[in-house]
Amino acid sequence: MGEDYKKIDVGIVLRHYKREDVQNEMILHGENKEVVGSFNGIGYAKRPDVISYPRDILELVKQGITSFHASEELWSNPLRLDPLLKKQEIEELRIGWDLVIDIDCPHWTYSKLIADLVIKALRHHNIESISIKFSGNKGFHIGVPFEAFPTKIAGESTSKKFPEYIRELTLYIKVMIQDIFVKKVYEMEDGNVEKIAKNLKKEIKNIVSGKRLDGDKMVDIDTILISQRHLYRMPYSLHEKSGLVSIPIDPD
Repeated sequence: MGEDYKKIDVGIVLRHYKREDVQNEMILHGENKEVVGSFNGIGYAKRPDVISYPRDILELVKQGITSFHASEELWSNPLRLDPLLKKQEIEELRIGWDLVIDIDCPHWTYSKLIADLVIKALRHHNIESISIKFSGNKGFHIGVPFEAFPTKIAGESTSKKFPEYIRELTLYIKVMIQDIFVKKVYEMEDGNVEKIAKNLKKEIKNIVSGKRLDGDKMVDIDTILISQRHLYRMPYSLHEKSGLVSIPIDPD
């Protein structure tokens, strides 16, 4: 077991996942998604898997599952997923995808600032269907549902453009916010570049270009999430590193 992970008390895990409101929200969120349990953050249970009923959640918890993770992609039948499927077969199964932007910054204040700027950037483009949740540790997940996107773009089915469209959208938003992020952080820390680097857990040379702070190197948006069948922590799932719950919050 990695030293970053806590051994969460089994009783606490059971009491949390026995809550009817937690079960209902997790099942609702898991509709048409691959949902996989994790054993104390050090390994996933069998894939593919889904949760359809409260008993599915409780049965997995009794087997030692402490957290639940869902796919960005939406599937007609997640249980038919297989690593050996051809690209065309995967695309036939995929019926959509949610845009999920993973803010993964080691400094809590900077994480909040990045999340706030991302939401403002999305709203600048008149996107209203925005959700955000605390990751359970040091960051945030910001989501836009597939229903907010057109079914076709440039004559092509949007559902088939994964992960290309998500990657392009995420990088666009990152570029859009990075200069204002640098400005606000610089003002917040009174120009102390050494302190900024320390907060980001990076060396000064890794956050500057020339003599200026480099927003591209400072804005921590996790692009690993933007890949086929990658999973993110579900709303109301426990987080093993912190012992906290990944809980939805008001974007405002």
